[in-house]
Amino acid sequence: QLQLVESGGGLVQPGGSLRLSCATSGSSFDYYTIGWFRQAPGKEREGVSCVGISGRDTDYADSVKGRFTISRNHTKSTVYLQMNSLKPEDTAVYYCAASTYYDCARAWPYGMDYWGKGTLVIVSS
Repeated sequence: QLQLVESGGGLVQPGGSLRLSCATSGSSFDYYTIGWFRQAPGKEREGVSCVGISGRDTDYADSVKGRFTISRNHTKSTVYLQMNSLKPEDTAVYYCAASTYYDCARAWPYGMDYWGKGTLVIVSS
């Protein structure tokens, strides 16, 4: 079973940047599609981004396209979410999740099997 641990959250001013990390262990990272999700206070959880097993298959929510970049490092068994030009509406708990589907089209956002516990991102001046 795959374990996922998020890190990198914190307080940042509007327009700033953060890089979130999703470190995995317990199973072969290479065979999982990884997605990022977020849940703001009082709102439902939403999909933010996804990367398939190849690393070349990616997808983004419209609200973050052009600002966020997802990538995966197979050597470190870690997925990153680079977040630039952050806005107050990006404030949320960010979760990473893993799917046994090989590509984002099938895995994201409703095909995830394993979840991390989240990291808090606050965008505020």
